[in-house]
Amino acid sequence: MSVSRQKKVYLPTATRKNQYITIGFPLTDEYLNTYADLETCYDEFSKLVYQLAEKQELYNVHVVTTDKLPMVRFHSEAYCLSSNEQLRFFYNPAHHEANRIHSTPGFRARKLRIVFLATGDDLRSNSASFHSKVQHFISELAPLLPVKNVPIKIRDHQHISYDFFAKAKGLKETYGYKLRAVDSRYQRRHCELPENVSTLNYVTINIPVDRRIKKQLLANDNVDFGSIYQNVYDKFVQATQSKQLSRVAMVANGKLPLVRNSKYEQLTSTDEFQMIGFDPNVQSPAPIGHWDSNKLVDVFRFVIVAGKSDETDEGYGRFMNQVEDALRIFTQEFDIDKEHVDVILRFHQHISYKAQ
Repeated sequence: MSVSRQKKVYLPTATRKNQYITIGFPLTDEYLNTYADLETCYDEFSKLVYQLAEKQELYNVHVVTTDKLPMVRFHSEAYCLSSNEQLRFFYNPAHHEANRIHSTPGFRARKLRIVFLATGDDLRSNSASFHSKVQHFISELAPLLPVKNVPIKIRDHQHISYDFFAKAKGLKETYGYKLRAVDSRYQRRHCELPENVSTLNYVTINIPVDRRIKKQLLANDNVDFGSIYQNVYDKFVQATQSKQLSRVAMVANGKLPLVRNSKYEQLTSTDEFQMIGFDPNVQSPAPIGHWDSNKLVDVFRFVIVAGKSDETDEGYGRFMNQVEDALRIFTQEFDIDKEHVDVILRFHQHISYKAQ
């Protein structure tokens, strides 16, 4: 493969793109006491948010007062699913708009959070413009809040997702991506960021444990799930290390991996989330494995995090080629029905910083 091709990764043209930005600040006693009651606080805050968002041409905006973590996925229909800890938004950026508050009567949130879902076409090309609109929104919102100088944090989430076996399903047309770093893309498009920006780039892979794989794993009446997981984990680590990928994790306990920069954030797992912490600046960290030996899960979840050395001037295209090469080796260990089963790869790019 030529050097120029190594800098790009060729993904299916059916690849899905998403971007969403969250901002939030603590709901303190001082803030709440400026309103008659909790419901009035939520109602007036949401009205102010929708009014300012309209001015900035932000058309899919959600106020969240449940302390649940927003998760966003592409879907042809717009809907929202809620669990004890998650708020999952499904939508098509090209078609769906909304203004909605997500609250529970009588529940006082620790934080007031706003979720902005990107709308329109070509989200990656317009991501800097979208981020700038949110920055302008914050600059207009802050002076209108009843308490001054509240500590607002902004998190920008972008990801592209595709089926690793798309070609086996007849989807052979591809498009080349350099996958430039978010801060680099924003700088080129004159979207200013502060110096102390936390960045994180990583891949998640979901392999469904369907009937064929279960039959393979449980051959010879093997019900020692711990040894099964250890074997899968060992083969995953071996495949990734053969492609110089050292920041890796496997989760097989029914929880969703939540990747964070361990340099800046405390890591505490919950009933629904398995925290995975990596510092991109640390060389050769130990692989991470979490599984429940008492049950066989429906999905194997894997994480591969990019380190500082994986970032080039051209982006993360070479890193993604390494990821795909490792997965070609690893998935050969499973009896996967490639023509019907989707193995979803999702490349995440996150930045976060204090807006004020």
